[in-house]
Amino acid sequence: MESEWVSINTMRREVASGPGKFPLRAQLADLRTRSTKSNSSYLELKLVDAETTLSLKVWGDAPEHKSAASLQAGLFYEFLGTWRSNPEYKSHDLSEWKTRILTDEETSAFLSGPPELQNRQKEDYDFICGTTKALADPRLKELTGMFLHRYGERFRRTAAARDYHHARRGGLVEHVAQMMRSAVKICEAYPQLNRDLLITGILFHDCGKLWENAYEPRGFQMPYTEISELLSHIPFGVELVNRLWHQLMDTDEAAHWHTMEPANDSVRLHLMHLILSHHGELEFGSPVVPKTPEAIALHYIDNLDAKLEMFAQGYQTSPQLARNVLDRVRPLPGRLVRPLGHYVPRAEAADIWDELPSTPDTPVETAHQNGTSPAFKEEPVPESPDQSEADPF
Repeated sequence: MESEWVSINTMRREVASGPGKFPLRAQLADLRTRSTKSNSSYLELKLVDAETTLSLKVWGDAPEHKSAASLQAGLFYEFLGTWRSNPEYKSHDLSEWKTRILTDEETSAFLSGPPELQNRQKEDYDFICGTTKALADPRLKELTGMFLHRYGERFRRTAAARDYHHARRGGLVEHVAQMMRSAVKICEAYPQLNRDLLITGILFHDCGKLWENAYEPRGFQMPYTEISELLSHIPFGVELVNRLWHQLMDTDEAAHWHTMEPANDSVRLHLMHLILSHHGELEFGSPVVPKTPEAIALHYIDNLDAKLEMFAQGYQTSPQLARNVLDRVRPLPGRLVRPLGHYVPRAEAADIWDELPSTPDTPVETAHQNGTSPAFKEEPVPESPDQSEADPF
């Protein structure tokens, strides 16, 4: 029976403790001929899928070198062979392999991503829509609705970054949704915060990335564009929100908003400040530092979610150096250590032990008892050395 195909991240997890033979599906984003220090040539294949990327080297003396050289960038392939982890070079190798082009039906299913990712991103997008529809300020409610109606499709295929965190198709939706969940709880603890403004600022803080980090409609490649290079996402986002705001103010519905408090211009000004200041420091790209409670809250919520995503990805993909110690994931400040598991009350722990078979000669530990949690499971140490679309302006 044919093996079920796997994603790049699944392959990494499967071969952490030893080689494995299975089919991996990916888009070939790039194929280049490179040279070693000794002037030997090799091929470097950049594989991408819905979650991550993988660099695969094919050496000049490998049996597969000739067939690999004939592959076409942009097409979708299945790579069947023996995969190995190479901790010394922080890479993965493939041997005794062959490829085939995916059918149109297989490609369409592959573009949707793994079912778990599809479900998570749908749930996140629905949460964003529901949270913005519940805003009390009609101006911010209509502004967010206009944005989602006009750019929702592009939003759902945009990454939060090219590297570091949520660097995948739809990653910006995941990032924004989690930031909104945090903001909702923070506003309960600090009711003096303007909840409507903070939620709206979170939706728009990275909206310029829709023209900086958007994936192609049919593929996992993120092209560079002249406009994003010349403006970058913060000025781009402010310009976009400004234009949407003025278009909204020209509608019949906005005719009676001039008497509202806070005043229209103040709302727009504070919203733009949240976008401009969300990087927190001038040296990190913000033209102004946070100067309001909502601005500083947004900055820390943004930073927290990005960093926790880096930890989560690192626990899945970073090479293990020792028990519970993994290699550094930049820009995090040091090597990763697996987190402490959640406490299990005594009664629950007793129930767990009651359900286990009686094996007095074999010590058994539950995930929680050995200091891990299901989300960050302790792994054994491996036996190896330590825009085709027009822009809106």
